[in-house]
Parts: sequence; C-alpha cells; structure tokens
Amino acid sequence: MATRPKLSEAEALEQYRVALENAQNQSEIATIMAEFGYDTDTIAQGKTLLDETRTAYDTNKTEDDETAESYKKWTDLKVSLADRYALDRKKAKVVFRNDELTKDKLGVTGILPQAYVKWLEITKKFYSVGLSDNDIQTKLGRLKITADYLTETNTMITDLEAARAEYLREVGESQDATKIKDAAFVKMDDWMSEFYAVAKIALEDNPQLLESLGKLVRS
Repeated sequence: MATRPKLSEAEALEQYRVALENAQNQSEIATIMAEFGYDTDTIAQGKTLLDETRTAYDTNKTEDDETAESYKKWTDLKVSLADRYALDRKKAKVVFRNDELTKDKLGVTGILPQAYVKWLEITKKFYSVGLSDNDIQTKLGRLKITADYLTETNTMITDLEAARAEYLREVGESQDATKIKDAAFVKMDDWMSEFYAVAKIALEDNPQLLESLGKLVRS
C-alpha cells in the first residue's frame, strides 16, 4: 500500500493535480510519458480518480464541519439547561425543605448524576412533575418557577434531545464519509505511486521535468 508520510491529504491532492496537469499539458513530458504507457487516456483515468478523491475529501470536510456545528449546538443547549436546572433544584430544596416526599417526587434528593442520560432523566422529571402537579406548581411559583416557565423549560428539553439526535446522526455521517475518503485515497495513492515510479524511469535523463511533476530531485 502506498503511503505519503510527508504530505497532508490537502497537500497530496494539490501535488497530484499539478503532476497530472503537467503530464497532460507539458508537451515534452506528455510525449515521453506516453511512450511508457501514460498516454492521454491513461492520464485521464488518473484525473478521474483524482476528481473522485477530491469529492470524497471535500464531502468528509463538510461532514466534519457539520458534526462540529451540531456538537456545539447540543452542548450550548445542555449548558443552558444545566444552569437553569441547577438553580431551580436549589429553589425546590428551599421550598420543600421540610417535605421529603415532595423532594423525592421532584428528584432533588441525593447527588445529581453526572452521566448525561441519567442527568437528563432527573431534569425531565423535575419539570414534568412540576407542570403536572398543581400544588407543587403553586409552591414553586413563589420563587418564580411558574407554569409558563416550566413549559418553556420542557421545550428546552425537547430542543436538547433533538440537538443530540442531530449530533449523533452527523457523527455517523462523518464516520461514513471518512471511510469513503480513506478508501479513495488508498486507490489514488496507489495509482500515483506507480505513476511516479514510471516517471522516475521515463524522465531519468530530464530531472527538471520530474520536478514539474512535484518530485524534487537532489542535485
């Protein structure tokens, strides 16, 4: 398998593009390479492979960007909800400081879980119970946890769950795009490895032409 330890993927794409352009359009190189099997049709095959690799690379970059954006959206919503719930939890503990049963019903007893799923379940419980129990809602209202506030927070939870689903979907799409991109580069690197091996032989007496294909020749 061909490797390119000194080039990034972007650098490799550019080097390959320049090499194939010059192998096709620089008349002296084109003539010599054609004699070694790299005629117009063969170079065209390489350029088609390069186009496919470029597309796979760009798609992967787009998916990575979308994954980063969706992650930020999800985490920003989580921070907002976590800050809100942390304060509301304190308020509930004050309001129901002498009512262990209600505190347990709201889920504000014990240590707040740090794991996302467990934390979210505790948070959802607090607002759903607060919205469905009129007596609890009335008492929480003393500290500005009103029915409208509870409804608004439930909407935040819904948005958070949707944002996490979107993020996980983007992660999957990004992973798929990475596999496709990696597979494309394996084929492209292998094709270009043979191309350069032949070019070194074909242009052995013309090192300056070899440099036009992106291969530096030591003087």
